[in-house]
Amino acid sequence: MSTRRLLHSEICPSTTFWDTRISTCVSCPIKPGYQVTPNCGHDDDGGRHEVGNTLCKENTFNDGSSAFCRRCASCRPGFKVSSPCTITTDIQCEDPGSGTTGVPGTVRTSKHVSTFLSIRPTTQINEGGTFPPSPGAPMWAVPLVILISITLVVICACLIFRKRKRGQQTVLSYSRRSSFVNAGFAPLSAPTGNNDQEGLLSPNVLSAPLQTVLDNLDVLEELVILLDPESHGVKTTKHLASHCSFPATWITYTYSMKESKSPLKAVLEGVTCRHPDWTVGHLAKLLGHMKRYDAIAVLAKLELNVIEM
Repeated sequence: MSTRRLLHSEICPSTTFWDTRISTCVSCPIKPGYQVTPNCGHDDDGGRHEVGNTLCKENTFNDGSSAFCRRCASCRPGFKVSSPCTITTDIQCEDPGSGTTGVPGTVRTSKHVSTFLSIRPTTQINEGGTFPPSPGAPMWAVPLVILISITLVVICACLIFRKRKRGQQTVLSYSRRSSFVNAGFAPLSAPTGNNDQEGLLSPNVLSAPLQTVLDNLDVLEELVILLDPESHGVKTTKHLASHCSFPATWITYTYSMKESKSPLKAVLEGVTCRHPDWTVGHLAKLLGHMKRYDAIAVLAKLELNVIEM
């Protein structure tokens, strides 16, 4: 992972620059195959120090959905490369056995559609739902068939009842979760016996670069849901930004742009540019000071991402 250069602006996050004409931070243009340089190369006085976008380096790409180039994936064992990684597209892999293609981890079926639905039963069933006895079958065969049919009906009814009950529980659980999101999530209680982040995170996660959090969209989204909402008695992204020495004016401006960009993402991007040597452990330590052990628990999900790297 490349070391990020220092910001040219004291006011704006790394992916924006200070527009002196309208006195506000403006997003840098995103180009497929390129990544945005810090503050598009502009300083706060209108001067320019470098070009706004630089070409993605070898084994990285940007399809236009991000301000920065991402590392190309690799095919899993047993898969072959159907389309190599370019500066604008990730690698495409194919399973020789089934003919499926896609990027690693998101393989989609392209052919060999199952012919299961074309199989037709060869045995006819009576209108009552029972199998007709074959000619010459003993007299007890009919009651046995009826008993089996009734048993199957009872089993199906039980399965349907359980499925509906489980669905109701899922809806209830989702409703509770939605209420937590609206309220900003109540933080988890501190772990007993060890309030340090090392008790929750593995050494691999603690030593991973802070950029790993930005690269893992699932973990980043959960942290945004936890930390961005402003809740009474709970420390949020504002407190994290203050711990990272961001000025109050910048924090206020970032929250005013909350509808277009997450304040937490802006803080993490700014920190990775100012302190490229920071690790996940630095972030976890700050979250520990804030008593946000729920956010530290989310960082533990980076384990698989760190192992793949």
